[in-house]
Amino acid sequence: MTENIEIGTAIAKPGTIVEGKIIVEKLAGGENISMPVTIINGSKPGPCFWINGGIHGDEPEGILTCSLLKKEINPLNLTGSIVMIPAMNVPAMEAAQRGNPLDTFSYDMNRIYPGREDGYLSERIAYVHKEWMVKFADMEISIHSGGSHSYLAEAMFAAKDEKTQELARAMGEDWKVCLYSNITSKSPMAVMSEIGKPALTVELGGRSSTAPGAFLNVGKKLLKACVNILKHYKMIDGDPHYPSVRYKGYQKALLAPKSGVFLPNPDVKFLNMMKKNDHIATIIDYQGSELCKLLAPEDGMFFGLRALPNVTIGDWCCFYAIIEGEW
Repeated sequence: MTENIEIGTAIAKPGTIVEGKIIVEKLAGGENISMPVTIINGSKPGPCFWINGGIHGDEPEGILTCSLLKKEINPLNLTGSIVMIPAMNVPAMEAAQRGNPLDTFSYDMNRIYPGREDGYLSERIAYVHKEWMVKFADMEISIHSGGSHSYLAEAMFAAKDEKTQELARAMGEDWKVCLYSNITSKSPMAVMSEIGKPALTVELGGRSSTAPGAFLNVGKKLLKACVNILKHYKMIDGDPHYPSVRYKGYQKALLAPKSGVFLPNPDVKFLNMMKKNDHIATIIDYQGSELCKLLAPEDGMFFGLRALPNVTIGDWCCFYAIIEGEW
């Protein structure tokens, strides 16, 4: 028989959807620091698919995805369980900033994870999250985007092992770029990898995709991927779909060689193969004179560009994938 699942204040019986909170600590004014949790507990036993969102407070795409998935799944037809943490870093999300502005020394939770039980504030939040995740999760995805800085197209980072690459392929037909991850990096994906469980860092969306309809479309693409994962692992009925080709390689940050206004080449597109020295963008000064061109460093493709055209020398302005072949 499927058992009750208890995470924080949420206790989900088989065949139910329950919402609650993971409480970290009480503040001086009496309010709790906590993170929301939604449990979809299926009517039949099976794996636990764990979804993290909002580890960065300027990346609300995970919140949207979790809200759509909650409406999509009938727990009576689910084998196993889905646990969703739509906003891991609530203080950062409330401030609409990458990290909690009140926590200087552990500002970026995705660089200090899994934190410390007796550490800085964000470290303590990360630690509590980790304790629950490793207890229940059989596989995990963390949903990211370009946030307030950039727009990122469909790409993900993953370890090279077979189980992780199976999960990456299960993301479905829209996800053809899977780049190498550094599993020693400080992230939920790294922690899961270290204990031998498949996990992904998924990138889609950002500042350039918040117009009416555009943000919802990002959520729908991520929803489609989550549903496909559930079909692949036979947690719900249906035929999964897969990309016809999956590219492998690694990310290279392309930095602005000059200060000015960043103008992407209108003839190039996200996730299209480029040759070394192909024209990605031009930087002009404030009077319109060309200062320099940004060129592809190697054969590959770009999967993200900065959202604001204003650029200062040394700014990260292009997320470029150097493609080494196919998985």
